[in-house]
Amino acid sequence: MNQRRKALVTGASSGIGRATAVRLAADGYDVCLNARRLPLLEEIAAGLAPGNHLVCAGDYSDASVVDGMAETLGKRWERLDVLVNSAGVFMPVDALDSSLPEWRRPFDILFEGGVRVTRMAAGLMSEGGRIIHITSVHGQRAEAKASSYSMAKAALEQYCRSLAVDLADRGILVNAIAPGFVRTAMSVLPDGTDELETEWFLRNYVEGHHLPLRRPAEPEEIAGVASFLAGPDATYITGHVITVDGGLTITF
Repeated sequence: MNQRRKALVTGASSGIGRATAVRLAADGYDVCLNARRLPLLEEIAAGLAPGNHLVCAGDYSDASVVDGMAETLGKRWERLDVLVNSAGVFMPVDALDSSLPEWRRPFDILFEGGVRVTRMAAGLMSEGGRIIHITSVHGQRAEAKASSYSMAKAALEQYCRSLAVDLADRGILVNAIAPGFVRTAMSVLPDGTDELETEWFLRNYVEGHHLPLRRPAEPEEIAGVASFLAGPDATYITGHVITVDGGLTITF
C-alpha cells in the first residue's frame, strides 16, 4: 500500500498555489494540481519531485469540475490527506453602484468554490486530514473596490473556524493562511503595472512605516507555512488564521 500522503492544491498554475505544489512534492507528497490552464498544469507536474502526481484541470467553482476531481481522486488515490485551496481571483467591483450579480461574482467564485472543493475533499479524508484555505489580510482589512473579495475571504476564514469544530471528532484539522503582499501575478494591475513596483508601494511600504519587513513575500514563504500546517508538527492547531504579512497588520 502506498503510504505517501496525498495533497490537492487548487490554483496550482501560478503564485502561491504553484509554490505550494512544488513544496509539497519536495516534502514527499503525491500532489494533484487544479487550475483552469491544462497545458501549464501539465508542465508544472512534469517538473515536480517524483511521485504519483495528478492533474485535474478546470474551474473549481464549477460543480461538474469538482465532481470530476472527486471521481479521479477516488479512483486513482482512493483517499486524500491534504487540501490546500489557493485558487483566487480579484475583480474590483463597486460596493453600491454595481448590480448585485456583478457584486456577487467574486464572492461566489471564491467562497462557493471553496465550499464545493472542501466538501469534496473532506469526503475523501480520514483521521489526520488537513484542510488549509489561503485567504488574505483583506478578510480583516478594507480596500476600495474590494468589498466582495474581502467578504469572500472573511467568509472562508469563518468557514474554517466552523469546520474545525465540525470535523474535530473525525481528526481533521482546518486552518487558514492570510497573506499580505505577495509577489504573484495578482499584483499586476489591469494596465500591466506591477503594484509592488509602483511609487505608491515604495513610498508607503518600503520607505514608509506600514510594512515592517519592507518587502512583499515570495510565494515560497507562504508555501512554507502551508507545508507546516499539513505536516507532523501542526497536530494541535485547528480553527486558526495564520497571518503571514511581514508585519503589515500590526501597524497604524
